[in-house]
Amino acid sequence: MGLITGVCTFLYHLPQIYKWLLKPYYIVSFFMTVAFLVVRKAPGLCEHLASDREDGNSCDFDWRELEILMFLSAIVMMKNRRAITLEQHIGNLFLFSKVANVILFFRLDIRLGILYLALCLAFVMTCKAPIYMGPEYIKYFSDKTIDEELQRDGRITWIVEFYANWSSDCQSFAPVFADLSLKYNCAGLRFGKVDIGRYGEVSQRYGVSTSPLAKQLPSLLLFQGGREVLRRPMVDKKGRAVSWTFNEENIIREFNLNELFQKSKKLNKSAAVKEEAGEELQEETKEAEQPTESKKDQ
Repeated sequence: MGLITGVCTFLYHLPQIYKWLLKPYYIVSFFMTVAFLVVRKAPGLCEHLASDREDGNSCDFDWRELEILMFLSAIVMMKNRRAITLEQHIGNLFLFSKVANVILFFRLDIRLGILYLALCLAFVMTCKAPIYMGPEYIKYFSDKTIDEELQRDGRITWIVEFYANWSSDCQSFAPVFADLSLKYNCAGLRFGKVDIGRYGEVSQRYGVSTSPLAKQLPSLLLFQGGREVLRRPMVDKKGRAVSWTFNEENIIREFNLNELFQKSKKLNKSAAVKEEAGEELQEETKEAEQPTESKKDQ
């Protein structure tokens, strides 16, 4: 049953996976992930490699290499238990596979290890993970606009994500937050984002740390009447974030999005009624101002 579910999930996400394969970041990551496998199995090359196998077959994995690969599989499975999106699952696989490849290449030949490590450093410096560019109803704040926008209309509830472009967790959360904005954004419930990696003053003003040790990125803050009423993750006395999973179900439950959305609909209706009343009043005023013909003129 689990195998069938996995296959169905893969087929469902196949169009999205195909799009990823067209991006340089994922293409290069894939080849770097399978680099050791290719070197160890490539005919004409594997015969010249060292091996600890008793039969002397250098074109097959020895017991130590199998042990490292099994350990890698266990780590990836543990990390993916907290993964939210498919991007996070694949990102964890690529990351720890590269670490395992570094160990395997250094164990095989120190020259190959140095070469592979240099390629990894060059990859990190020149190739960044693709940023989410899909549809969204999100307003992006700067250090000069966030306070003004939050306090402009006390009837509007804001859910603001504090993020940093360099954070992989923020990049993985981007499509989830965008999807929520498409479902719940309305006149009385708005979604916003501010890059506190760029605007350090905003980070200090709202008490969201950008330190990787604090693990506060991303942070979601709920504002009503211009004041913060809720944030996730919560922060303990030491300034570290309390563990919390950023998935759609948790956000909807913790922030009461369904209830907020229903209340915001009333604001939409009242605003529409006021707009219609204003238009009718303008029409009546125009009619009253139009000159009427007198009997003398006739």
